[in-house]
Amino acid sequence: MPISSRWSCDIPKCSLTTYLFESPTAPLPKEPLYIDPLDPKKFVSYHAYRSLVQRIATGLLAFGLRHGDRVVLFSGNNIFFPSFFNGIVAAGGIFTGANPSFLLREIEQQIRSSGARFLVAHRSNSGIAREAAENVGLDEGSVFMFDEGLDITADGKILGWGDKSSPGRTRHWSDIVEKGYDGFVWQELKTDEELDTTAAINYSSGTTGVPKGAQITHRNIVTNAHQVVSLRMQSNSAPNDSRWLAMLPMYHVYGQTYYAIIAPKLRALVYMLQKFDFGAFLTTIQKHKITTIAAVPPIMVALAKHPDVIKFDLSSLNVLGCGSAPLSRDISREVEERVMRGRAGEERVNLKQGWGMTEATCSVTGFHPDDTDEEGSVGELLPNCEGKVMDAETATRELPPNTQGEIWVRGPIIMKGYYRNKAATEDTITPDGWLKSGDIGYYNEAGRWFIVDRKKELIKVKGNQVAPAELEGMLLEHPSVADAAVVGIPHAEDERPRAYIVKKPGTTVTADEISEWVKKRAIRYKWITGGVIFIPAVPRNPSGKILRKGLRDRAKTETRDSGNVAAKL
Repeated sequence: MPISSRWSCDIPKCSLTTYLFESPTAPLPKEPLYIDPLDPKKFVSYHAYRSLVQRIATGLLAFGLRHGDRVVLFSGNNIFFPSFFNGIVAAGGIFTGANPSFLLREIEQQIRSSGARFLVAHRSNSGIAREAAENVGLDEGSVFMFDEGLDITADGKILGWGDKSSPGRTRHWSDIVEKGYDGFVWQELKTDEELDTTAAINYSSGTTGVPKGAQITHRNIVTNAHQVVSLRMQSNSAPNDSRWLAMLPMYHVYGQTYYAIIAPKLRALVYMLQKFDFGAFLTTIQKHKITTIAAVPPIMVALAKHPDVIKFDLSSLNVLGCGSAPLSRDISREVEERVMRGRAGEERVNLKQGWGMTEATCSVTGFHPDDTDEEGSVGELLPNCEGKVMDAETATRELPPNTQGEIWVRGPIIMKGYYRNKAATEDTITPDGWLKSGDIGYYNEAGRWFIVDRKKELIKVKGNQVAPAELEGMLLEHPSVADAAVVGIPHAEDERPRAYIVKKPGTTVTADEISEWVKKRAIRYKWITGGVIFIPAVPRNPSGKILRKGLRDRAKTETRDSGNVAAKL
């Protein structure tokens, strides 16, 4: 039988905009909400947030946006990103975010795939944005330049702009804001049909194929945000002065859900890094006494192993979260110990992992804020959700607790479907609403879930399934290893695990030593019999997932000369 969350909550039946702001005129705080950590005098209050959303919504409508039109926001983070995201949605449009590091072919693909009518690109991407628009037939007058030049007061008054120039026939985003007005009354959504209106098309990371656009509805986003908010409000010790560091990209589902919606609902203060830099990350935590970070495994590995970390005072941190890919409990403990340095006698900081999917809006599991984790679990199902584990080979048999298989989930956070891709939707969501996650994992008798790896990334060795993430966690325990990735390489109708290793600065380690490390800690079929290759950096996508396809492609061109002796299987 499927298991259900032990929690439930009443989900408001309203639009995302109403959930976030209550009404077009409800009193909202005028204290800072989003702060630029490099220039703390530059901020957006909750009140100004709504005002800017209203201006952007009406400005877009004045420029011809129609209900259901897609708008691509091609930019990294800044303190105005949440306003543009919600301004698009409030106007009845559909947001779709694009990685600011995209090359021409990639941004063209997203514009075409989404059928975007408008492109809003950061000024630093003006050249590639104009070329992409021309190549896909998007009128240059529908391309707007985005930047950090707005000066807005706490009560929403526009004081001025920086450089308002824009190349060619493109426009500056000030044209949108100045055409709008902050008295806009957005359309309310009440019926089930209205609540199933698409608010965002978020693209899957595409680590195993061409990215697909997940249609996320107003109901999906409101539900997922309220699940997290209601769970956090159950804490008996929740701090009332939370200071978040927002460094994960907002074109990704996590940034949208947590930074643009959950943070203001929890009245958190958000320091918004425009792009991730490890030194700036550490400096911001120390300088602004950040209390809460949520990160991806590469950042947590760096916190655990980078020598510069001990130079900074991170003792203000009391909430640590991690998601996107599995993180070993050993790495989590190293992070906890570094954060706790100098805090003897205080309550221990506990790093908790979560699990979610683009196709499930954002988060699927989490922890009660007063619970702790010492097992490497990703927590329990969020309120109003169900889960089960199915046989990964046939998908016809439900598995009992503590048995690995493919995780399936169901609930009001599951996407409407992939945009313009009926076949992929039917392959992913069953007729009775179960989302096939593609993740291998299990749950225990206490209802806590554990992620092993992606189904498509398991390595088959003599009929046995080997999870790369398990071996990577093992390798990261080696004192000379800074980062690691494992992929399967073909060998005589079978596969063998190959390790790609990043050495910790100032250390020396050989391929044989790496192989022996695993041999002493794993059953024979999990040994690194495909070779050990040292590389300067593990390739990852912006959400921290290892780009294994690139490593497998690389492996095809490499010789077997790895300094590793094949073990008998």
